[in-house]
Amino acid sequence: MAERLKKTVVLVGMMGAGKTAVGTALARLLGVPFCDSDEEIVKAAQRSIAEIFERDGEPFFRARESQVLARLVNGPPCILSTGGGAFLSAQNREIVGAAGISVWLRADLELLWSRVRHKTTRPLLRTANPKETLRDLYAARVPLYGLADLAVDAAPELSIDDMAHRVLEALRGRDDVLERI
Repeated sequence: MAERLKKTVVLVGMMGAGKTAVGTALARLLGVPFCDSDEEIVKAAQRSIAEIFERDGEPFFRARESQVLARLVNGPPCILSTGGGAFLSAQNREIVGAAGISVWLRADLELLWSRVRHKTTRPLLRTANPKETLRDLYAARVPLYGLADLAVDAAPELSIDDMAHRVLEALRGRDDVLERI
C-alpha cells in the first residue's frame, strides 16, 4: 500500500545525528523531495556556513535559517534536514509546529563524537577542546530537542536505511502526516 506525505517532516538533532543521510534515504522511501536548510542558506548567501559565521556571525546565520525554514516548511511536503541549532529557537519550533512535524534523531554523545571528530566543517567545534564543546552543546540542546513531536533513537549498528525505516515507522503512527493511498 502506498503512502502520501501530507506535511513536511523536519529532522532535528545534534550535528552528526544523521539528519542529512537519513533524510535523503527517507525522502527516497516516500518518493518526495529532500531539502537541507543549511544547503539552502549556503545557496542564498553564496558562502559556506563557516564563512557566514566568520563574516556575519551566528545571529545573522540564525535569522537566515528561520527565513529558509519558514519557506520550506510551508512549501510542498518534503523531508527537511535542519542544522543542529535550528530547533533551539522558539520561533523555529513554532514555524515547524504550525505546518510540519518535527522528528528528533536522538543519538548519544559518544556516537555523535565518533561521527564529527574528524570533520572540519563544524564551525561550533573549532575550539581548543572540541569534544568538551560538543558535550556542552549536547547538554544544552537535548532538553529542547525533547520538545520535538517524535524521537527516533540512533545506534552505531544501524545503517542509514535502518534509521530511515525507523523514522518511517514512527511517522506511520501519525494520521496527520502520512495518508495511505
